[in-house]
Amino acid sequence: MNLLLIGAVFLFNMHLKYNNIKIIILLFLQFSFLLHLYYCHSVPNELKFDCIPKGKSDEVTCKKMNCSWTPAIQSFTPWPWCYYPECYNNYNTINISKTSTGVVAFYNLSVASNYKKNIQILRLDVIFETPQRLRITIDDAVQIRYKPPFPNINEFKGIPIQRNNSLIISDFVVRLSKNGVGFVIIRKVDDTILFDSRNIGGFIFSDQFIQLSAILPSKYIYGLGEHRTNLILDSNWKTYTMFNHDNTPKPDINGYGSHPFYLLMEKSGKSHGVFLFNSNAMDIILQPAPAITYRVIGGILDFYFFSGPTPSDVITQYTEIIGRPFLPPYWSLGFHLSRYGQTFEDLIQVYNRTIEAGIPWDTHWNDIDYMDNKDDFTLSKHFKQLPEYVNNLHKNGMHHIVILDPGLKSQQSNGTIYVPLKDGLKDNIFIKNSDGQPLEGKVWNDIGTVFPDFTHPKATQFWKNQILNFYNIVQFDGLWLDMNEPANFINGDFNGCSSYKSDHWEEPQYIPGIVGGHLNYKTICMSANHFAGIHYDLHNLYGLIETISTHDALLEIRNTRPFVISRSSYPGFGHYAGHWTGDINSSWDDMKQSITVGADICGFHHDTTVELCSRWIQLGAFYPFSRNHNGQYMKDQDPAALGSTVLSSAKKSLITRYYLLPYLYSLFWKAHVYGETVIRPLFFEYPNDDNTYGIDTQFLWGAALLILPVLKEKNHHVYVYLPKDIWYDFYNKTAILSNGNYFVITAPADTIPLLVRGGYILPTQTAALTTTLSRQNHFELLVATKHDQSTGFLFFDDGNSLDSWKNDLYNKVQFELVNTTFSSRVEMNGYINDNFVLQNITVLGIKQGPSYSQVNGIPFNDYYFNKTEEVLYFKMLNLNLRMPFNLTW
Repeated sequence: MNLLLIGAVFLFNMHLKYNNIKIIILLFLQFSFLLHLYYCHSVPNELKFDCIPKGKSDEVTCKKMNCSWTPAIQSFTPWPWCYYPECYNNYNTINISKTSTGVVAFYNLSVASNYKKNIQILRLDVIFETPQRLRITIDDAVQIRYKPPFPNINEFKGIPIQRNNSLIISDFVVRLSKNGVGFVIIRKVDDTILFDSRNIGGFIFSDQFIQLSAILPSKYIYGLGEHRTNLILDSNWKTYTMFNHDNTPKPDINGYGSHPFYLLMEKSGKSHGVFLFNSNAMDIILQPAPAITYRVIGGILDFYFFSGPTPSDVITQYTEIIGRPFLPPYWSLGFHLSRYGQTFEDLIQVYNRTIEAGIPWDTHWNDIDYMDNKDDFTLSKHFKQLPEYVNNLHKNGMHHIVILDPGLKSQQSNGTIYVPLKDGLKDNIFIKNSDGQPLEGKVWNDIGTVFPDFTHPKATQFWKNQILNFYNIVQFDGLWLDMNEPANFINGDFNGCSSYKSDHWEEPQYIPGIVGGHLNYKTICMSANHFAGIHYDLHNLYGLIETISTHDALLEIRNTRPFVISRSSYPGFGHYAGHWTGDINSSWDDMKQSITVGADICGFHHDTTVELCSRWIQLGAFYPFSRNHNGQYMKDQDPAALGSTVLSSAKKSLITRYYLLPYLYSLFWKAHVYGETVIRPLFFEYPNDDNTYGIDTQFLWGAALLILPVLKEKNHHVYVYLPKDIWYDFYNKTAILSNGNYFVITAPADTIPLLVRGGYILPTQTAALTTTLSRQNHFELLVATKHDQSTGFLFFDDGNSLDSWKNDLYNKVQFELVNTTFSSRVEMNGYINDNFVLQNITVLGIKQGPSYSQVNGIPFNDYYFNKTEEVLYFKMLNLNLRMPFNLTW
């Protein structure tokens, strides 16, 4: 029987028996208290938040912590036996008041948690920064706590947004808990609760353990990188640990980067995003309520909420504060070849056989093999011909990249002077141990390794000087940053980590679920000192800050668009550099998982197979960053080394990539300026089709090109879902009209299926063996019609200059087809290029051929209609794209 009904009957009987109002009130209060306790501790399994994470859970310990204990009947259950009661609250509200930009509230600690150094007085700020962006911070109201110094967040200047009757116009409504620190965020237009932290999860704010939980509106959660996981995150009691670490990517471990940002699809098809701006180690737990728990071991809670409402809008709003993606040099969009464990003679053999095979190719890379004794900024005597080789690459319109590790040799040897060490000691820019001496670890260097402190005011100039010194020897075109989590082959320091406060920094009370179980496992001491603070706080930022220094150094040295690829990453990193998956395995599953990040084509560890590498090069041709790289002692896997099957796949897929580079480059420009995505999952374009929400084996370039890789062995077809739309086969031009159905698409051994979405125009260019040559070819347009209409655009500049966008040194042309009229509109005409000529237009989905055509009012006869294909071809148009044109038929 319902407890409330029992209570009502009980009170009625008491009324009949005693007929005394005071007694009735007393009994009612007693019953209410019992009812409160019942509901406070009666929590559904999916809403049980662990009260003793990473600790031994027993009833006595649990109840000492004021938590609820309910053992399960079975020995193993995913939900915790010891969990926070719904009414758990350890802070009382002092004051809540409105400000010109939101709300501020203060709270006083009433009951200390089981964690050390609980913060006594908290301040919560709600700031409506823009109509689509909300910021909520929870901080110590008295003492200053650590906040990440990087990236340079696009800070809100405190200017009130539009006001109406003293209320800020916002997509959000925020309500604070009446008692305690909880809050709820509601989407105003439809009253959807996006994030509700009231009275759940056991809010805690201590010096080295901060915990906040919230109920979420759906299970469709994405992000929380970098982890090897499916596109939709597992929310079945799954922990995602943020702590940058050097390890082969595997499920359920922390990876090379930390990105505490998620995007969520709501049941309505709308989307929102949440970013926690905190660089400390943390666990983020998802459970099936659905709900989220943050457990952070330092700093403050600094949340940004983005209202979307589309997934693309969320990414645009997110990159508005962390920085838009960098615009890569055009040549970097070509194909790259690299390997570890290579002699100079091997390098030449790869070059010769690749050129002889006729594979489109732009950039050759060198791993640490080129270094003298594996020391940065040195050249091995075995690679003394490398400078000449790089010069020849440049003469052939190609490019070269070398690897750099942040760790430098820690001692002079053999009577020689290692200049980077000498200069670093002189400038005092190395990370220090507790004694004030450079911390010494071990990476590739034979003796030991010291680590530049990139937060030091002199570090960027020091780093630039070393890069310039080596650039004067080898004129590389970009830099590859590896081992910058930072990696370390020992734990901490050769001399051990500081005994002073070692427990405080090296072994805090709560350690997130990191590989090795210790914060300094295969990295440097947490107690190590940087100019900007201790490594405990700055660890996850190390690769980002090195990347910024490297980007700035290349910009100044080369005076061209910097190209940097880094392994370690943190939000804001993409403004300066690109990323790759790191040391993945040569396996079919690794290939599948690589879709969400990209590279290394054919895998790094272990020997690939002909079939795997053949299918992988097909997929890799459609990574944004397309590079084949493999490990030491592995067999050669550059396409020309593996025989005719891989060679055929490589040539066909890479020729297609180079043909489509104007479209890809235009997408990168749009990402750089507006924060849109280059590669995107299907649900970004079809947010109202929940069939697309979990698809991570198909992906789009922009809105228009659908890539359908073969990801299983011995398969010659793909089974794919096509959202409701019209799609055209890229190769044979046939149309597929889908109402949101599954299809079987054939995939010959050398072919990756591609579909073009109706309603879009793709700018293309005849492929050549390098981007230098392909840029000299004429342009074409691939027009995929939908209801006799299509739109598209082309962005083009010299592909290498700094700030061509800001300085108007580019061309931008809009294209539109309406019925039988095709027109262009020139929006910018700042890049003078004699090759900016349109020759061919291919129009898909034409039911009836024309009887005439005109270009700018002049009859034009060089067209052909293929009735079987339903394709209309215009040839040899010879139109200057810097001038608007009009084509009718």
